[in-house]
Amino acid sequence: MFDHLQTSFSTSEVIGAVLVLFIAYQIFRKLYVDARLRKLGGRAPIRRSYWPYGLDLAYELITHSLADKNYDLWVNMFAKWSPTQWTLEAGVGERVVLTAEPENVKAILATQFKDFGKGEAFHRDWYQFLGNGIFAVDGHLWHNSRQLIRPQFVKDRVSDLNIFEEHVQILLQRMSASPEVDMMDLFFRYTLDAATHFLLGKSVDSLRQTQTVFADAFATVQHVQGLIARLGPLNWAVPRKRMGFYDSLKIINDFVDAYIDKALALSPQELEEKTNHDEGYTFLHAIAAYTRDRQMLRDQLVSILLAGRDTTACTLAWALYELSLQPALVEKLRQEIIAKVGLDRTPTYQDLKDMKYLQHTLNETLRLYPVVPYNVRFALKDTTLPVGGGPDGQQPVAVLKGTPIGYSTLVMQRRADLYPPPESGFPAVDKFVPERWDHWTPKTWTYVPFNGGPRICIGQNFALTEMGYTLVRLLQKFERVDNKMDGSPGLHADVVLQPGKKVNLAFS
Repeated sequence: MFDHLQTSFSTSEVIGAVLVLFIAYQIFRKLYVDARLRKLGGRAPIRRSYWPYGLDLAYELITHSLADKNYDLWVNMFAKWSPTQWTLEAGVGERVVLTAEPENVKAILATQFKDFGKGEAFHRDWYQFLGNGIFAVDGHLWHNSRQLIRPQFVKDRVSDLNIFEEHVQILLQRMSASPEVDMMDLFFRYTLDAATHFLLGKSVDSLRQTQTVFADAFATVQHVQGLIARLGPLNWAVPRKRMGFYDSLKIINDFVDAYIDKALALSPQELEEKTNHDEGYTFLHAIAAYTRDRQMLRDQLVSILLAGRDTTACTLAWALYELSLQPALVEKLRQEIIAKVGLDRTPTYQDLKDMKYLQHTLNETLRLYPVVPYNVRFALKDTTLPVGGGPDGQQPVAVLKGTPIGYSTLVMQRRADLYPPPESGFPAVDKFVPERWDHWTPKTWTYVPFNGGPRICIGQNFALTEMGYTLVRLLQKFERVDNKMDGSPGLHADVVLQPGKKVNLAFS
């Protein structure tokens, strides 16, 4: 019979028939999807794709990412395709909704929390790095992770500043040893040392080491994961092996496994008897007392290490970069520090909270440089976003189950229309002006550097304390911060927002 069919139809006829069926399927699928979307609500402006499967957009995403131009790409897309609003539809092989609207961010993170989550695709793409850690899961897995981790960031643990002091002294020695230093590199080392000390009980001592195998592996994995995230369903094209992804993962896993072995060598009774007042008590001991599942311990440690190292290091680097451009701000901040604690006394937790200009400096840094500039959630059911649809942009936007929603705190927090007008005397929104916080509070959901809602950053207080303590100790020692850079460093974003070039500064 098959032979008979072969003789009945030519090859060209078979190919033509298949092509017709494929086109018919695509038309039917589009009509079906459009009908579902109309039933839910309106459509946002559409960023048209002119190549199959959104390959033109994929090319733009990768080239802009490699050139540290992600922010420019987002702003330009909104300006071209959605000039009167800040929600847009696009697609890299699938429909994607992009938004920088506070009401939509509020819905994603809080009021419609159960409608949006990390989703199966995100979990699959990030599994090798984060596993079932808190940042990659939904539902009961996320809830259990948060309940497991939350007690480790209570005030009495965060306010124990001895770990910071030990490593900040080494940092200051490194800064004093050279007339000019790359603060991004030093801060990555410093926060890695503090994080490993806090989490594992023993620092990797990277400030004293010339070799940083673990830190380099961590950076490689993040870079590759950033490309994977941007390409969505086309991320199979990322050459993971050639880029060192798997080798770097092995370095990370071997490093963490050695500490897990030591923790699990203790009996459950020994772990239970340890308290946060015992010498050598660590984050790992605390969670090992609740679970002896090696994979869960590994996943939570890597997740918290990612959050505890990179976010703090990058924010500190941005803060010093901006301060180096305005000596008057350095002097003003230093005078507050001297008035509160002098030049020698170590600040207490309460001292840091009481220094208003210090807090305003950190707020302003996080406003201009939010630590996670681009984030994503997936619709867990057919639902809507509050605004951005229809001709006037005031209607809900229809979102089908499985649709990725990219939202950018970086774009949103730099939107001039969300701030008081310039004629009111409010400083330009793209300028670093801590004084704007003296008599101004951001509108709800326009300033979310630590996210918000149930998934608000669990380590927010820890990060702010470490950053404040570090700046105080640094400015107790040095009077001047001089910029030695050639222009702006650029906005580099793999997972977190960091300077794209070395932050070369001199201290005296």
